[in-house]
Amino acid sequence: MFRYIFSKVLYGFLTLFGVVTVIFFLFNVLPGDPARMLMGQREDSKQLEIIRKKYGFDQSLSTQYLYYLNDVSPISFHSSEGDSYTSLSSGKYNHLSLLEFGQTTMVLKYPYLRDSFQKNGKSVSEVIKETLPNTAVLAIVSITIALLLGVVLGIFSALFKDTFFDRLIAVISTFGMSIPSFFSAILFAWFFGFVLHEYTSLEMTGSLYEVDDFGEGTYIKWKNLILPALVLGIRPLAVVVQLMRNSLLETLSQDYIRTARAKGLNNYKVIKNHALKNSLNPVITAISGWFASMLAGAVFVEYIFNWNGLGKEIVNALNTLDLPVIMGSVLVIATLFITINILVDVIYSWLDPRVKLN
Repeated sequence: MFRYIFSKVLYGFLTLFGVVTVIFFLFNVLPGDPARMLMGQREDSKQLEIIRKKYGFDQSLSTQYLYYLNDVSPISFHSSEGDSYTSLSSGKYNHLSLLEFGQTTMVLKYPYLRDSFQKNGKSVSEVIKETLPNTAVLAIVSITIALLLGVVLGIFSALFKDTFFDRLIAVISTFGMSIPSFFSAILFAWFFGFVLHEYTSLEMTGSLYEVDDFGEGTYIKWKNLILPALVLGIRPLAVVVQLMRNSLLETLSQDYIRTARAKGLNNYKVIKNHALKNSLNPVITAISGWFASMLAGAVFVEYIFNWNGLGKEIVNALNTLDLPVIMGSVLVIATLFITINILVDVIYSWLDPRVKLN
């Protein structure tokens, strides 16, 4: 198990290296001067020169790439020179010194995702810390709804195969997989938040944290979570229902299920003790992929419902060309995706002993 996890983590780092390389060169070939983007309307030739030197924009593209790798790497090398971009005296790095040789120090640190161009120099890490929890809450609630309802409906659909109930579930699932998220978000917001507002008390827009009427603080408004969570959970719910149905039907046709029934076990015990656990593998695969994509793909839903999450922040960053926020968000999402995939592989081995971790 340890050997498998180590190899997965190693491959994960190689994947992240590829992600860092792609996003760096992708966004640094865009037209425009990053220093001018950072300064905005306060453009001044002397200030621009200072900004370029401070952020390393005055260096060649290859040097800037090495600077960026040094920033995002947990183990990096830094200079003791006060005016250098990689200087430890700049205060950018919360670090632990490991080795010193000459004027260079090897340190262990949190990845430095740089500062936002548009939020008065606010660090990208702070922006992500403020928005990612909201997206995580939305994704967890959505995937929980999809998993619980999907598994239950998939089981009943398999047990009542080729009945009216089975066909009805199939039609609804197909419709749920086909409808775009942005359309269902608009439809739900209009119907439940506007037309039926008197009965549902739901708002068309709103986030998890709302400012109170006196402006003295924030409070959690849980009902704002209902509509975006339902909308975001529609498509994974439809996928889980069909996967659970087909997987359970396939499992119920296996020889060991026939043997269990021949021993006199009733249908409930056969499904609960033998069939259900082995039927969950494709469901876990789908859920892991959907959950990871939800952390990145809730863009339209968050934007339509004005949910202050990472997806909405990425849209705002794209509109304002806030490159550090975009690059940092993509890197964080890639890290989460890789971590979730490793955890899912470990869960596989628990659900199905036939799966070997090599």
